[in-house]
Amino acid sequence: MSVEIFIDTNILVYTFDASAPAKRDCARSIVREALEKGNGAISWQVAQEFLNVALHKFKNPLTPGEASDFLDQVLTPLWKVFPSPELFQEANLIQRQAQYRFSDSLIVASAVQSGAAILYSEDLQHGRSIGNTRIVNPF
Repeated sequence: MSVEIFIDTNILVYTFDASAPAKRDCARSIVREALEKGNGAISWQVAQEFLNVALHKFKNPLTPGEASDFLDQVLTPLWKVFPSPELFQEANLIQRQAQYRFSDSLIVASAVQSGAAILYSEDLQHGRSIGNTRIVNPF
């Protein structure tokens, strides 16, 4: 598998953030392009984290029906990385080398495993490369 971009959870969360319209528009553009071109990926972790935030932490949480629709229309088409022992070993190695939290290391390992050239994330070190994946804060 090889994709151009990997999308971190925070990018998906911003697609719903009315309080930050510039970030919302940027995030929507990234997700729309990934879906239209078929060049984007997320992992099981991103899907799980997004749904947890959307259902329980949004100012106006999604209903279960809205979450199901988003799962069908956005998350499932992008969902290309699944847990494996190899993924966890790669995350462990990244955690030791980069000193990221393990959950962030799983995101990076998933992006690397997907073959993504770019990992869009607001939370990690903008411009840093790990393997063939470069971390980009699109905001």
